[in-house]
Amino acid sequence: MRRIDAIAISMAVFLGGGAIYLVLQGTGLDGISAGIWTQLLLVLGLIGWGSTYILRVLSKDMTYNQQLKDYEEAVLQKRLEEMSPEELAKLQAEIEQEKDRETS
Repeated sequence: MRRIDAIAISMAVFLGGGAIYLVLQGTGLDGISAGIWTQLLLVLGLIGWGSTYILRVLSKDMTYNQQLKDYEEAVLQKRLEEMSPEELAKLQAEIEQEKDRETS
């Protein structure tokens, strides 16, 4: 995320909180009650956002993890492409031996 994106999101949350406050005051709530309800809604939103972040961390569904996985796959693919046919046959034989050991 770029710095300007973080600033824009912060401003949107700030202005959204102000808009909620004004809407609640417009519906007839006094300033203190409207402020309390606005704070409650903002805190609940923050908790909801934080929980999605924690969920992505625990499930390892983050950008860094995906980039690392893609890099590892690209390195393995490049290594396979650089192997000679004899080396590929040897590797395939080793894989078959491992499969046979696992099944028995």
